[in-house]
Amino acid sequence: MDYHNKRVIETALLCAQEPLTVADLTRLFAEDIAAGEIDDALLELQKAWEDKGMELVHIATGWRFQSRLAMREYLDRLTPEKPPKYSRAVMETLAIIAYRQPVTRGEIEEIRGVAVSSNVMKQLEDRGWVEVIGHKETIGRPGLYATTKQFLDDLSLTNLQSLPMLEDAAPMAGAEQLGQAVMEFDPSATVETVIELDENGQPIIQPTSEELTNEESISEEVAVEIADDVISEETSEEVEEVSPESEDKSDEQK
Repeated sequence: MDYHNKRVIETALLCAQEPLTVADLTRLFAEDIAAGEIDDALLELQKAWEDKGMELVHIATGWRFQSRLAMREYLDRLTPEKPPKYSRAVMETLAIIAYRQPVTRGEIEEIRGVAVSSNVMKQLEDRGWVEVIGHKETIGRPGLYATTKQFLDDLSLTNLQSLPMLEDAAPMAGAEQLGQAVMEFDPSATVETVIELDENGQPIIQPTSEELTNEESISEEVAVEIADDVISEETSEEVEEVSPESEDKSDEQK
């Protein structure tokens, strides 16, 4: 492909707001251009930008120019808003779904060893990183979670096979691998929510469900667990209060 056509492709990619596929790029030209020529031009452009602050990458939904990770610390100074940092629970859950998909919520809890908060799943779904793709044929037909194309695009991946190889099977190992891509997480966070930052860049601490005193603010899931604990404690107290003497008296009365 001649220099002019490559420059047209380069300009289109730089100006595009969304990734462009090879089919999209062929529509730039009035004459018929084979898809193979477009592919060759893209590889040449990718090589030409190797030593620049921008790079041409092939992701799940097409080709796009993006800044290199090494430039992030400088570009962040242009915007006062800091990206959210995700807690350990969010990152571990995302890593399990990414590497074990499709997976049910119960299977995620079994791997992590703790219950998965509904808030964690909602964050991942609202972010567009995970979705329910079906239901497992078992009791209750639980939903099967999998990652989306948006997840691959945000991590600049072409497909799931491009995920970093895990040296450790632990959920946190996968979380750290994903955290090295485009998202940030706080390793010390224990609250299963997104950590928001104030105007000074300091984290805004959100209270946990245990710290809430207003009953209306407690989620239904937590309220049920608390109710079960209270019932079990009351039952155990009643059992402990029954003494052998009281049992003998009841027999004499009979």
